[in-house]
Amino acid sequence: MSSGDESPRMDQKKEHDVEAVVFSTTFDKNATEDAVFGHVDENGPNFTNMGWIRASVVQAKAQIGLGVLGIPSVMDTLGLVPAILLIFLLAIMSTSAMFVIGKYKLKHPTVHSIVGREFLGFVYLLYMVMSAGSGYLSISIALNALSLHARCTVIFVVALLASIQTLEKVAFLGWAGLVSILAAVITLTVAVGVNGPTGVPEGGSLGIVNFGSPTFAEAAGAVGTILFAFGATPAFFNVVAEMRNPRDYWKSALVGQILATSMYIIIGSVVYSYAGTYVASPALGTAGPLMKRVCYGLAFPALVASSTLFTHFSAKYIFVRMLRGSPHLSANTVRHWVAWIGSVFIAAVAAYLIADGIPVFNGLISLVGALLGAPIGLMVMGGMWLTDNLPLRRDPESKTLAFKFNIGWSLFLIIGGAFIMVAGSYGSITGIVNDYAISPGQSFSCADNSS
Repeated sequence: MSSGDESPRMDQKKEHDVEAVVFSTTFDKNATEDAVFGHVDENGPNFTNMGWIRASVVQAKAQIGLGVLGIPSVMDTLGLVPAILLIFLLAIMSTSAMFVIGKYKLKHPTVHSIVGREFLGFVYLLYMVMSAGSGYLSISIALNALSLHARCTVIFVVALLASIQTLEKVAFLGWAGLVSILAAVITLTVAVGVNGPTGVPEGGSLGIVNFGSPTFAEAAGAVGTILFAFGATPAFFNVVAEMRNPRDYWKSALVGQILATSMYIIIGSVVYSYAGTYVASPALGTAGPLMKRVCYGLAFPALVASSTLFTHFSAKYIFVRMLRGSPHLSANTVRHWVAWIGSVFIAAVAAYLIADGIPVFNGLISLVGALLGAPIGLMVMGGMWLTDNLPLRRDPESKTLAFKFNIGWSLFLIIGGAFIMVAGSYGSITGIVNDYAISPGQSFSCADNSS
């Protein structure tokens, strides 16, 4: 009898010991071993040393970077009320997806960038690269505005951003970027409020509406733009993987999301209220030639920071996939540096080609958000929750209203994400085709692309 009782106790003890080892070696701040990066010491970069405050800055900057510049034009398309309601809805959807990432990482500590292997990994990489490309496009627009188009867009975008190995060190760009974009949009708001938007005929109406009358393609494209504004969510696997204590991820995710959502609603509403149908996209070109240069000059560090973050996310995925399981992953060896610099180069060149191949800001960010952001930012997260929790549905403790709600919400993320992917991609492609019909031959050219 005693031996029969001891066996389950021994099994429980072993299970407890294994769990303790996994969490101590993976999450303890003094750990020398990590489930993703392997052996970490002073002879190499410390990939797991980011606190939650720096993580929240990285998350907020990754979200706010480019999305805020497209929100006023979304309000012009949809109308003020539907746009604000959709921002709230997609904020709730993306916030729940963030929480799924945090829980999944704790249960599966070996996950780094995205669940799944080849297919989802490729989709994740393509999404990060295209997001970086959107950042490069915004930089080329800014430089065109600042230089009065005296130099070629292609030459401006070629410059490769400095590669920084760990997100902990990249965080300082997040601080600079947040201050920069806030200064730019506040200046834009004041300028538009005082002088009005450019292009308004004397005595003309701004055309501000609470409810717009868009076509299906225009409305779907606008939804894709809003989703892109919350589209950094899949990259937060990288963030939680490099945190000193991943259990603090909840705090950083919530702070970053509240800040991003508040900025989208407040700044978007104020700029649209002053500019109406004359709002530009990116919004920084709304206040006339002089203030356009001032706003782009103030926003330039933010645009650089966003491009750096998404280039870093792209390169880090390639880098980890190349060296995972090897001592070179976290050691300052020749192979380590060749792999890292090569990964950054590949990501930057791919992003540059995308930026110059689709030099239509609204169309590009809408297409990226709908085609790629919806599946890996919403649908995958819903599938992750169901994969982890649906097998528990017959457990008496799981037969609660909250558990049933989570099942329904996960299915909503999957179905809603699928609709946004199809409809938003259709709307975005339609918009890009229409823009090319108006201004053909802009790809890989020196044409003015600032508004």
